[in-house]
Amino acid sequence: MRVLDRYIIRSIGAAVLIVMMALLTLLALFLFINEQGWVGVGSYGQPQALRYVAFNLPTQLLQFLPVGVLIGSLLAMGGLARHSELTVIRASGVPISRIGASVFLAGLLALPLALVTDEYLAPPLARMARIHKAIQRNGEISLAGPGGAWVREGGLILRAGRSTGRGYDSISVFEVGPDNRLVAAGTAALATERTDGSWELRDYAWSTFEDRRVRFGTEAVHGLSPGISPAFFGMIVADPADLSLRELWSTSRYQDANGLDSRRTSFAFWSRMARLVAIPFAALLALPFLFGALRVVESGARATLGLGLGLGWFILQRMVESGTIAFGLNPLLLAWLPTVLLVAVLAALLARADAT
Repeated sequence: MRVLDRYIIRSIGAAVLIVMMALLTLLALFLFINEQGWVGVGSYGQPQALRYVAFNLPTQLLQFLPVGVLIGSLLAMGGLARHSELTVIRASGVPISRIGASVFLAGLLALPLALVTDEYLAPPLARMARIHKAIQRNGEISLAGPGGAWVREGGLILRAGRSTGRGYDSISVFEVGPDNRLVAAGTAALATERTDGSWELRDYAWSTFEDRRVRFGTEAVHGLSPGISPAFFGMIVADPADLSLRELWSTSRYQDANGLDSRRTSFAFWSRMARLVAIPFAALLALPFLFGALRVVESGARATLGLGLGLGWFILQRMVESGTIAFGLNPLLLAWLPTVLLVAVLAALLARADAT
């Protein structure tokens, strides 16, 4: 059985690699064509567009990996069925469930690649691509448009301007009392991060509001430890698509703790988790189609079927995402809906194949 596992895993792995290379080539082409509308704006040219496309390829790999695994499994297992190898394996007394275990294991082996890409490769490269594009087009980076970005930590409210890499070129600090009364306010021309994760505010002007008077003053350097480092501040206001799983979880917990809307980050986290879980089941979905007429058709038909199923699942996931954010639905339940439907359809198809 170990020989069977290795043979199936090797066949599926080779097919998935070829399919993902083809998909990524097409996606890179589409992204590059889409970027032509920005070429010529500021100093954004063709080399910058190519770099933007290359930096976004890991994110595209994560989004379309279940599709690639499904198509690769259909092609690999379809080749075994077409050459009667699956028939020989079943005639040797190997049940469909045992063949399915080998296929499922092949899908599981894709998870480490997906996790490493999700945690350490795709998010920083996507952020870098977005920042470089903004710099080349506009010469500056705005976190949240002309109004800046706002974050609250307990009774402290921070508003930051443009990012400088380590910090921000301006920041406003507001302290609110228990009765939601403004206690103090301050502004700094530059905010950077210290080695301990706290803020260092340069050219800081402050005012405190007491019952009968207002005190004010200035400081060349002012230290601030709000519990939110500049790096975490940037993570909070970033696009959820540019965050890793750990960053999404931390950001979602922070937003919940401070009474902020966490639907986008919560849905992004659980949707990313559901997509990872769907990978081995996508590989297994190829199996029930191969014990029938599909085992004798050409590879093009199997690839078309896999592409159709994969794109249908991908479109369903995007529709669920739009509905969750627009209508305020439960992000946990809706994020898992496409994967749950995939598993339900797979279970029904496998039960039917096993009964025939």
